Amino acid sequence: MSTHGRPKGSYRSAEHEGAPMTTSHRTPRQRQRGATLIVAMVLLMALTLLGVWGYNSSTGNMRIVGNMQVRQEATDAAQAAIERTISSPLFTTHPDAVAAAPVDVSINGTTYPVMLKDKDGNRRPTCYRVKVIKQMELDGDSPADTNCMWGTPRETGIESDVPPAVITTGDSMCSNTEWNVYAEVSDQQTGAFVSLNQGVAARVLSTDANNACPTP
Repeated sequence: MSTHGRPKGSYRSAEHEGAPMTTSHRTPRQRQRGATLIVAMVLLMALTLLGVWGYNSSTGNMRIVGNMQVRQEATDAAQAAIERTISSPLFTTHPDAVAAAPVDVSINGTTYPVMLKDKDGNRRPTCYRVKVIKQMELDGDSPADTNCMWGTPRETGIESDVPPAVITTGDSMCSNTEWNVYAEVSDQQTGAFVSLNQGVAARVLSTDANNACPTP
């Protein structure tokens, strides 16, 4: 027999249907943990980007410093090649021979081939001005000047075949010359290119000056 006109088994169903539905709610501690995780991920990403930026910046600075060092070494090599060239006895007598091949200069274990050229690209120093030294401009008491003077009776002890007027007023055996030495260095690894010009004044025999220098 049923109570209140309902079947016996309907009580459980009514209680089940009328029971409140349960929902999941995060506790404050769980929400705090989630926010902390997000902040940690943002900080990690920021630190990663900062590290990448620092690495790229450091690599770029090292590359700049390295290129500056190579350029400085190339400049030193060009200067050394010029000094070596102008100190050669062939500089004024055979300028073509002194610059026929590259001048190899080693700096800090690196060898730089230095090319010596003139303004037209020919491998030789350029003599662009020559002036014959007069006898009267020389000092007979100076060993450097006496090497350029024609023989005189006082020096040779014999009668000179050169007239006295020529000895005192004519041309001596030497000339003052002015040269331009152009050095060029190119580094294949870094692409650095350095060119250097240096002016040189030299006293040479007039016969050598006539061969190497243009006619004034």
